Amino acid sequence: MDSTRIETRIGIRASAERIWELVGDLEAWKQWNSFEQHIQGRVWQDATVTYTEAYPDIPERAASVVVSDWVPVGKLVLSGKRGFLSNSSRFIILEEVEKGATIVTMGIMFSGLRGELFHDKHRSRLRQAMETLNENLKAAAESA
Repeated sequence: MDSTRIETRIGIRASAERIWELVGDLEAWKQWNSFEQHIQGRVWQDATVTYTEAYPDIPERAASVVVSDWVPVGKLVLSGKRGFLSNSSRFIILEEVEKGATIVTMGIMFSGLRGELFHDKHRSRLRQAMETLNENLKAAAESA
């Protein structure tokens, strides 16, 4: 196996521009993301972003990643090494299907032997966290 992925999707009654205000501005993450805390950096190609991962029932971890791909009002991918033989890419993709209605795909991809083992061990907790993040983002975007 080369990589594994956890991916969740949700429909949000808000424009992609409104959702991007919450995703593309890392300071705004605290409004909807309680699992990636103390986030610092900016959304720009190859920019470094740091944060503390605090997923439920998984030990906290300081993360330093780079913006490996981004499209304003469309996609954000943060990639980095998790350790020896372990990499991950955290992604958020926005697809506006009609005016004021957007599908958000959110997830995390693991690669490397130890990344795959981490995924296998924590898959259910990480999937639940991604679903919670989608629900929180939906609530924040629709409340404006």
